Amino acid sequence: MGRVQDKVVLISGGAMGMGRAHGELLAREGAKVILADVNAKAGEETAAAICAAGGKAEFASLDVTSEAQWQQVVDGIVARHGHINVLVNNAGILLSKSLMDTSTAEWDRVFDVNVRGMFFGTRAAVPAMQKAGGGSIINISSIYGIIGAPMATAYQASKGAVRLMSKSCAVDLSPFNIRVNSVHPGVIDTPMTKDLLSQPQFREAALALTLMRRPARPDEVSQAVLFLASDESSYVVGAELVVDGGYTTM
Repeated sequence: MGRVQDKVVLISGGAMGMGRAHGELLAREGAKVILADVNAKAGEETAAAICAAGGKAEFASLDVTSEAQWQQVVDGIVARHGHINVLVNNAGILLSKSLMDTSTAEWDRVFDVNVRGMFFGTRAAVPAMQKAGGGSIINISSIYGIIGAPMATAYQASKGAVRLMSKSCAVDLSPFNIRVNSVHPGVIDTPMTKDLLSQPQFREAALALTLMRRPARPDEVSQAVLFLASDESSYVVGAELVVDGGYTTM
């Protein structure tokens, strides 16, 4: 216990799914967690549940596509806590469409949330991390930012952008003792993937490529996030941490 004791952690998309799991685990390990999300009801419920379990959590309303809202959230955290130690860029959306079926508006929406939002969040948080003497930025990408798959053109392109943006930011920010790394989950059982995993054909095809033969629990990804948030990963920078049950092995 206490692996991130008293660290101030901002998690985008923290209301549900993987974001909630990250918040719950980091709070159990001693962090002060700020859950930022567009879903106020779910975000407030998650923060309340974490506090009821003995953790420290609060909710902040955030549309990650708004640069102004990012700055408001960061300014509020600095006013209350003095700085930010960890940013988990977790917010993201999934679009299961092929190239020819994807509209320009859909493409733009995926990139606005998955890439533009991460750019805004990182840029907003850096001064607060510099104030803390350094920090850790953890960008949630996907195995589909590394390998190809059908019916996911916009999503895959966005997650590939996250992968290389993480490396570029790692180079730019390392002089400030700010470490940037990406996490690449495989098939995860979350609200975002519920509809896909409920389709027998998709589930069978996805799990056939997963050596563990099951989807991951969100908290199994959170263990990787905890490692990168903690001082245990002090020499890990610009890395791709794959949590996929062996999906990309074969």
